[in-house]
Amino acid sequence: MTDQPAIAPLAAADDATVSLWRDAWTRLSRNKLAVASLAVIAILALVAIFGPWLTPYDFLSQDLEARNLSPNWAHPFGTDELGRDVFSRVIYGTRTAFVVAIVVTGIAATLGVVLGAVAGYFGGLIDRFVMWCTDTTMSVPQLLLVVVINASLKPPLVNFMEAQYELTRNPFFRNSIIVDFVLVFGSMALILWPPYARLIRAQVLSIRNRPYVTAARALGLSTPIIISRYVIPNSIGPLIVAISAGLGNAMVLESAFSFLGVGVNPPIPSWGNMISDGLQVWRNHAHLLAAPAIVLGLATVAFSFLGDGLNDALNPKGSK
Repeated sequence: MTDQPAIAPLAAADDATVSLWRDAWTRLSRNKLAVASLAVIAILALVAIFGPWLTPYDFLSQDLEARNLSPNWAHPFGTDELGRDVFSRVIYGTRTAFVVAIVVTGIAATLGVVLGAVAGYFGGLIDRFVMWCTDTTMSVPQLLLVVVINASLKPPLVNFMEAQYELTRNPFFRNSIIVDFVLVFGSMALILWPPYARLIRAQVLSIRNRPYVTAARALGLSTPIIISRYVIPNSIGPLIVAISAGLGNAMVLESAFSFLGVGVNPPIPSWGNMISDGLQVWRNHAHLLAAPAIVLGLATVAFSFLGDGLNDALNPKGSK
């Protein structure tokens, strides 16, 4: 009998949490545009996972006798100047876009959440230093920062990989794709973490003096436990919305950087480098530009509408 009063509040709190998420899902499911966007994203994600095994052609397979073909039954999106099937390359480009978006957003969000939570919770000099880092990063043009990072880090990274190959004769170290992805992940995460840090910092400033945080301090819980168990979980709603929008933003940035030659480079297909190649011949072969551009636009719009739907579902008071 003495244990029942202590268990009941915990059960009630769990039920309230479940109810909040259930209500959010109900509001989201009523938003037809958000549901349609979620369906589009789910289809693209399935294509990214399973598509390369279902395509009739290898994305690197060349047929010089079938160059620059218009869309037809054999090649739904036509072929490029090397006779490669554009449909297969767009599908593989979907995998590239999702891998880059998920990894980059995951790194940027993790870094932003940790630094933003620490800055907001401790304040003072730590807060000023973190905010100075965010202001400095956001003040530098994104393209310029990525170009500088690639230009300064790619040569030593290539030399390191070559040195490891000379030592081990392992062909893994001759794979230039590894260098491209490491630079893309690192450079893009470096320019995308400040918004997450600002968001979490603002949430933490409004949460750190609430009664349940004060009670946790009074119970003697350590600062990392308070931040991880009580502060960050209560900031998760706006973070989910930001991550949803950030995935689409990361896809656009990856495509833009690949378009300019500082992202994922050939032979790996990327929507950006496919758009760059198609732009050179779009007057005579518009399908080479239209196919990757339409898929990129569709993915970006879907993530944008899903983010708006999540914002309305998780923050009904702020929705119109």
